[in-house]
Amino acid sequence: MPENTTTAPPGLPAAETGTTAGEELKQQYTLRSAFALAFSDVSPIVGLYGVFALGVVTAGPAFWWAFPVVLVGQLLVSGVFGELVSRWPLQGSVYQWARHLIGPRYGWFTNWAYMWGLTLALSALSYAASGFLIEAIGLTGVSGTTQALIALGVLLFGSAANMIGGRVLKVLLYCSLAAELVATLGIGIVLLFVHREHAFSTLLSGGDTAHGAQWLFGPFLGAVAMAGWSFVGFESAGSIAEEVKESRRVLPKAMPLALAAVGLLVMFASLGILLAMPDIATVLSGKDADPVSTTLQTRLGSSTGKALLIALVVGFTASLMAVQAAVSRSIWAGARDRVIPGSRLLGTLSGPERVPRNAIALTVVVAGSLLFISASKIYALLLSFANAGFYLSYALPVLGAVYVRLRGTWEPGEVSMGRWGTPVTFAAGAWVVFESVNIAWPRALNGVWYLDWGLLIMTGVLGVIGVLVSRWAFRPGREAPAVPALRSVALDEGGA
Repeated sequence: MPENTTTAPPGLPAAETGTTAGEELKQQYTLRSAFALAFSDVSPIVGLYGVFALGVVTAGPAFWWAFPVVLVGQLLVSGVFGELVSRWPLQGSVYQWARHLIGPRYGWFTNWAYMWGLTLALSALSYAASGFLIEAIGLTGVSGTTQALIALGVLLFGSAANMIGGRVLKVLLYCSLAAELVATLGIGIVLLFVHREHAFSTLLSGGDTAHGAQWLFGPFLGAVAMAGWSFVGFESAGSIAEEVKESRRVLPKAMPLALAAVGLLVMFASLGILLAMPDIATVLSGKDADPVSTTLQTRLGSSTGKALLIALVVGFTASLMAVQAAVSRSIWAGARDRVIPGSRLLGTLSGPERVPRNAIALTVVVAGSLLFISASKIYALLLSFANAGFYLSYALPVLGAVYVRLRGTWEPGEVSMGRWGTPVTFAAGAWVVFESVNIAWPRALNGVWYLDWGLLIMTGVLGVIGVLVSRWAFRPGREAPAVPALRSVALDEGGA
């Protein structure tokens, strides 16, 4: 076998991966490129711009404190994921970890939530990027159909980069990383140290959204739910685990480092924008729906507006590419295990860099189709599940790790948190349960009952569909994969 290909990560039997001859994966990522993928997936530009206006309107300037709360919670999760990926450095990240911790069906439902959450996120990211691109090139009077077509073009561009393979993808991700670092760090420095308008005490103002305990358990919890979107995607580095050199040691570093870097950049840039906003009252009233752009143009000049739009297009497109790389590997991993429809087609690799092009194409079809219903309220309902899909797919492997530790059957891999492993895992479990409930909690934000309850509705609908598909995947008498049956750590007192 060539040196740069593998059917299983070093030290992990092929029986645990299900990889068959001819479906070899090419190890072409290092710590640097895995970090770039996770960094671009989380994306400081997407994390900042996606929630800033909503956060201010919901909880006032003090919404900023939601960022450190969520970041600490997600760093706990990244610590657990670091241990899991060191034990099982397999394609599919959360799917494989849940599968090996508890069992195939548990892993299947984790992958089901993950695939839907990320595919819906692809639609959201491409549509948002198209809007910024339209503004950057000065188009006016653009119809909904035209914007959907432009968004499809953005999606196809990102998909082409993923289909070509790791070399092109890595170059684009490095360019994006540099652009996002300069944009967010530069914005924070200039606004905070040159154009600061408000005192730091502004960060303690709820903007009359509520007061005292009512604010804490009302608007602020809503802000924490929104800020949850800012710090998801770091697990994407684990989704390409079998393509990463020395993955057992590299990935436990790449995921928390990328998350911490993005988190600090988002908090720093948002602090600068908050304290430099020309008129907080207009933002709170909803009259200024784009306070980031307004602040930059007011403080730095109108020419900054176009530069910002270009940076937003770059950031959202890079995040799209990273998200698609992650979800396509999860689809491929499920197909390799023959537990999703169309496994023979979706489980193939092609091209000189051995890429799951059919799985990538499937994400294009699903996410691209959703773009053309963007004018309807159904689109908003579908997109509302993307954030919950992330946290549900995080919760299942973390809770699986909690269960295994309670049973005393956990055996660490090459990288371990040592004596801190158990308390961090329990704290991460409490966090993901809290945030999942917080995100899904119905809030009167949209003015239409089925949108306010959208997350629960979509979770129920996709859950029912998932039960039906899983019954097909695990039906009695179905041909089993040509690999030994998987044993879960939870059910095996001796470990896996």
